[in-house]
Amino acid sequence: MSLSNTLARVDADLAAGRVPMARQRLRGLVSSFPYDLTLRRRLAEVYRLYGDAAEAGRWMYLEVDRDADETAAFEERYGSPGWRMKALAWRGPEALAGTAFAEERLVAVRTACAEELGHPVDWDDPDSYAEPDEAYEAPDAPWSVGGVLAGAGCVVGAVAFATVWVLGVMSLFD
Repeated sequence: MSLSNTLARVDADLAAGRVPMARQRLRGLVSSFPYDLTLRRRLAEVYRLYGDAAEAGRWMYLEVDRDADETAAFEERYGSPGWRMKALAWRGPEALAGTAFAEERLVAVRTACAEELGHPVDWDDPDSYAEPDEAYEAPDAPWSVGGVLAGAGCVVGAVAFATVWVLGVMSLFD
């Protein structure tokens, strides 16, 4: 379906009060056309209908006339530059942004993320700006009384289940 047809459906959905459907269509369009700032603006307008300032701020983040409260809500919800990079759903170089302000914002987010992570990041490589998971710390002692009791309880439960199951199957053939 073409961009104009989908936008016509978005307008029809909004006119009919089908806001969730309009939001879904616009999210798909932004995914397909990440450089189109007008689509991002339309999506922000839909999120305003929901009263979701953080999401409205997310989709207006690249606009000069963005609302400061919405921007603050977005930055609070997506607390780190890496999360913001993921949330902005941008692909490709910042030069494709269409406005100098949008390009500036994208560069600022990418630069902040690279500084925080300590290595270069790229919009086209989400792994480069993924937040490192908290490191798993193995327990100091390999065995604990609670662990042994829990394991023994699992074994007893499995044996009891198997016994009941075998007895049930045997009773079918008696």
